[in-house]
Amino acid sequence: MCLAVPGRVLEIEEKDGTRMATVDFGGVQKEVCLEYLPDLQVGEYAIVHVGFALQRLDEESARQTLELFEQLGMLQEEFGDPWEMAAEAGGAPWPFTDDEPAADAATTGAARQEEIPQ
Repeated sequence: MCLAVPGRVLEIEEKDGTRMATVDFGGVQKEVCLEYLPDLQVGEYAIVHVGFALQRLDEESARQTLELFEQLGMLQEEFGDPWEMAAEAGGAPWPFTDDEPAADAATTGAARQEEIPQ
């Protein structure tokens, strides 16, 4: 699913003649094109769809929408780790859990490699 998600503009710059912004979506930051909202300023909120800011939004509406999307798990679906989502879609287990830090998983993987006869 592709959502139109509200985000807060953190920084604005011009890249190759295009007005671009770094936008925060409840903790996830993405680069967004501002060509449809040329007067959008740092600190303002906008609804963003497929990398384009489409409509200015007030802060309270943006916060309510982000909270609702988070409760429904839609932010994870929209911004989640693409490798994790691909593994899940393919039926493979994701190698990291919340209980197992990546460093421990790497150590476990290294231990498994040592067990393989050469």
